[in-house]
Amino acid sequence: MTSTAFSSLPLDTAFLDNLDSLGYTEMTTIQAQSLPSVLEGRDLIAQAKTGSGKTAAFGIGILHKLNPAWFAVQALVLCPTRELADQVAGELRRLARSTGNVKVLVLTGGSPMRPQIASLEHGAHIIVGTPGRVRDHLGRNTLDLSKVGTLVLDEADRMTDMGFYDEIAGIVSACPKRRQTLLFSATYPDDIRRATDDFLVDPVEVTVEAQHDNSQIEQLFFEIGFDQRNEAVARLLGHYKPVSAIAFCNTKVQCRELVESLQEKGFSAMALYGELEQRERDEILILFSNRSCSVLVATDVAARGLDIPNLEAVINVDVSKDTEVHIHRVGRTGRGNEQGLALSLCAPNEKKWVKLIEEYQGQPVEWFDLKSLDDNEYGVDPAPMMTLVISGGKKDKLRPGDVLGALTGDAGLSKEQVGKINVTEFQTYVALDRRVAYDAYARLSEGNPLGGDFGAFKGRNFKMRFIEA
Repeated sequence: MTSTAFSSLPLDTAFLDNLDSLGYTEMTTIQAQSLPSVLEGRDLIAQAKTGSGKTAAFGIGILHKLNPAWFAVQALVLCPTRELADQVAGELRRLARSTGNVKVLVLTGGSPMRPQIASLEHGAHIIVGTPGRVRDHLGRNTLDLSKVGTLVLDEADRMTDMGFYDEIAGIVSACPKRRQTLLFSATYPDDIRRATDDFLVDPVEVTVEAQHDNSQIEQLFFEIGFDQRNEAVARLLGHYKPVSAIAFCNTKVQCRELVESLQEKGFSAMALYGELEQRERDEILILFSNRSCSVLVATDVAARGLDIPNLEAVINVDVSKDTEVHIHRVGRTGRGNEQGLALSLCAPNEKKWVKLIEEYQGQPVEWFDLKSLDDNEYGVDPAPMMTLVISGGKKDKLRPGDVLGALTGDAGLSKEQVGKINVTEFQTYVALDRRVAYDAYARLSEGNPLGGDFGAFKGRNFKMRFIEA
């Protein structure tokens, strides 16, 4: 037994067995440095990048002292975005499998208030939410935080960047003064330190180096002319052929122009930026995460809080002026034990920002010639999956198992030909192997009394359609 083994922590056997079944045997650096203090009940400031294992670090702390028999909100986790809140809630539910009947409720904007209010009336043990929506519930007196024993501020720097400070301060004041507060942040500049000082009591500070392991993430820099960016991105994609890549742009105009250029060349690409409606944003992320879209072109603000597994490549369409933003972008690939690729384009006027990256990393970057890559006669592979949209969701009591049953039964697919199944309130999104998608659709709709656009799921007929990137 070593000090980095979860079994070295004061956790009960059932909890440790569940951690083991989830693949948690050795602690990551952030977990090893923070969990002993968290389990002692200390306040914590932890500086760590996304993907470092921080969710388990605070999740284990929350569940260790949670009393499932007491139906009150005992823990609150605040996240900057709806996507991160959903991911955190999912991980907490996995960690809580051995703890009994633990109810984790997500409160985020972009979802109707009424179902959230109804769920709160039935009680919850852990709330995971965005500051705006949690504050809304406090204003309506539909949420009681007076019994909170653990408050987590996840990606605190992003929440303050997004203008949530006043909401956070109001939420903190609704929690008991005697509580444990855990603050996680990729960066911790002085202004955030001052702003959050009143939230914490004698906190333990932990910093996990934000550098990326060069053996895991290959970083390549390419010098380009001012008007070559869109063509250069296409060339990189055509040469390296990542199944899944995020291209970061500084502006939404640039996002839209790059997507248009890539689509004209046959790439499966979609743009993600602020001002999109929540429904559009959700749909784009579903298509990207289920591999029906190969390239997500995004601004940094729009991509905050996203954690896309198996991301093969990151392309920096321009060099960020903020070194830590560059590190954050690059760190989205090469998660866990996977290999990652980070490709950065640099115009002559951006070399000064590269110098800052070199100083920050303590080593020179590697430069490569774009002309050394395959020429423009590249073939473009389509995204491996296609997304089938079924016009029924949670409100129709549809579950992933019902959809999978119809696809492996009536449609004759194997489980391997069905990808992610996302069931939302009103619709269900299913990723199907592109090679068999149209055949599956034809079999589902064959002989349906309502016509060719309908399929039977759970003994009921629902309209179906494909959506493409």
